[in-house]
Amino acid sequence: MELRAEVLVLGGGMAGTVAAIAAAREGAAVLLAERWGFLGGAATAAAVGQFVGWETEAGRRVVGGIAEEIVQRLVVLGASDGHTRFRMSTGHVMDRVQYDPELLKPVLDMLAAEAGVTLLFHAALAGVTRAGGAITQVELLTKAGIAHVAPRVVVDASGDLDLLARAGADFLPLEAGEAMQPATAMFRFGPVDFGQFHAIPAEGLKTLAARGVAEGALARAALHASRVEGTDDAWFNIGRIALDATDPLALSAAEVEGRRQSLAAAGFLQHAVPGCARGRIIAFAPQLGIRESRRVRGLHVLTEAELRAATPFDDRIAWGAYPMDVHPAKGAGLTFDGFGDDHAYAIPLRSLIPAGLDNVLVAGRGISATHRAHAATRVMPTVMAIGQAVGIAAAMAVRGNAAPAQCDIAALQDALRAGGAYLP
Repeated sequence: MELRAEVLVLGGGMAGTVAAIAAAREGAAVLLAERWGFLGGAATAAAVGQFVGWETEAGRRVVGGIAEEIVQRLVVLGASDGHTRFRMSTGHVMDRVQYDPELLKPVLDMLAAEAGVTLLFHAALAGVTRAGGAITQVELLTKAGIAHVAPRVVVDASGDLDLLARAGADFLPLEAGEAMQPATAMFRFGPVDFGQFHAIPAEGLKTLAARGVAEGALARAALHASRVEGTDDAWFNIGRIALDATDPLALSAAEVEGRRQSLAAAGFLQHAVPGCARGRIIAFAPQLGIRESRRVRGLHVLTEAELRAATPFDDRIAWGAYPMDVHPAKGAGLTFDGFGDDHAYAIPLRSLIPAGLDNVLVAGRGISATHRAHAATRVMPTVMAIGQAVGIAAAMAVRGNAAPAQCDIAALQDALRAGGAYLP
């Protein structure tokens, strides 16, 4: 089976979905291939339940555009209460958008359809053909067998960068003393008396979380929950599973461990946490939430020092403000390094272009960044901002019959601003 597309986006997570929408709005013929039967990735399949990292600590919004359109659609549908702030179990105050993962699915469907994106669900990567610096063909395993696609530009938004791995791309190693961030298994629990739950003081939350770890009920010293709008349920993010998500057997074992941890955590909530006595597990997320796996070596490797300096790259295409949030592979703690009151940082286009490949862009957590920088740029509002830039750059490359690295940066930046993106 032959499928036609000018731009192929592999992976319909938040970054890939936004990239596909942006490219289609710019006039490109876009095929978005996704292994699930719905879009959203970590936001839906992993049921993260909230988008965090839209603003600086002072409250300046640095992510807009298509990402904000998604929020407004959720609000209209009654699936989100919009932008709010909350105090984490660590004591840090953070901005967020809570949402219902189930209702996010049709919101993304509608936006993709309106833009003219062709969706191919239940499709897995089967093979890649590379000629020099170009991906010339991608094979997808579908219900009808192998589908062949010969796109002019490829966007790898698969999270684990499976397409780039098949194409022989170069990836960044972990440095001495670094370890891959662990995954989380989300679970939906309710009913919760949120009046009681939110009345627990910050120190009380820390004490309860530490008790849960000491009793072996919690893998992480946190009692972090995001409420499902219109219900008395919440998605809890309190698991921790160290693994290499690119190892299929390790990933399979981790899914089992995630459900075991969720059962143990739910028992602790019931007997120890105010407001949770009547609750029970309602659902397990269909897949683990993966924080880190492969990071591509791009034309530029974004560093912690550049984030801290707010380096004003000439080819900046997005901004972020989320702190460096490092979950250790061992232990129950968390390293949470902020950047200061009103600090934001730029992300350059060169960090989205794999070294040695001419017609490929990366959208999502696997951009070219060091382990520490990745800990800040991996969150979904930031990768949605990156996705919008990737989509426009891909469409411009098709229109100009050129490599993404050769695109007119000023024109790309103007198009991003016209699309509501934050790009001062």
